[in-house]
Amino acid sequence: MENNLPILPEPRSIVTERHLLPPAPPMGILLDMIQSTRNQAIALAGLTQAVLLVQQIAKEGEADQESMAVSIGSTLKIDAESVEDVYGGLGGLRKGLVKLRQQLGDKLHIDPENARYGALLVLLQSKLEKRPRAREQVRAGVEKAAACARKSSLLDESVLEILAETYHDHISPLGPRIIVSGERIHLTNPANAHKIRSLLLAGIRSAVLWRQCGGSRLKLLFNRRRLGHELQNLLEQL
Repeated sequence: MENNLPILPEPRSIVTERHLLPPAPPMGILLDMIQSTRNQAIALAGLTQAVLLVQQIAKEGEADQESMAVSIGSTLKIDAESVEDVYGGLGGLRKGLVKLRQQLGDKLHIDPENARYGALLVLLQSKLEKRPRAREQVRAGVEKAAACARKSSLLDESVLEILAETYHDHISPLGPRIIVSGERIHLTNPANAHKIRSLLLAGIRSAVLWRQCGGSRLKLLFNRRRLGHELQNLLEQL
């Protein structure tokens, strides 16, 4: 039996300006190099993968640990030489690339829940972008989590708790709140709640990167075929 339970206001930091919310082209990449359909596809796959993992935890109580580490690691990534380097290479985004290609394909295979969560994260990111104080608080939370991860691991409970609190305290209140559907037994588990909020924060980070790469709702609407072609090329590289 499924329950619609609100994911409480989320943790307090998202990533520093250099991480999640850089106002300028991140990681020293030239703007004309960053703004490409290929990079938009990679960032959108990162967002899609984070949402997919949220769905799996909410409904099954678990998700692929390797994919989770990639998503959480992208939130804490400070420096990178390319967009794909934010995710440690294309290999860790396989699930997101496959799911996004499905979402852009035949309407019969579209996952409306995944699309809804993704759209809400993009909306939250746009609201966060207009609130300097909230961005600073998210940055502080992400930096705290990164410091903790250096002493333990990316998926350590303390790291996930910090990221979850950051999302809960500083992003969720911006609204609209994302109501995650799933099994009550999984949603009421504190460890799962931390994972879900941490992954929502990872989705915000990918939404930021997607915007920086030139992504927009209009481009997503009118360039679906081109984006799908790029996704196929990326998958063939794996």
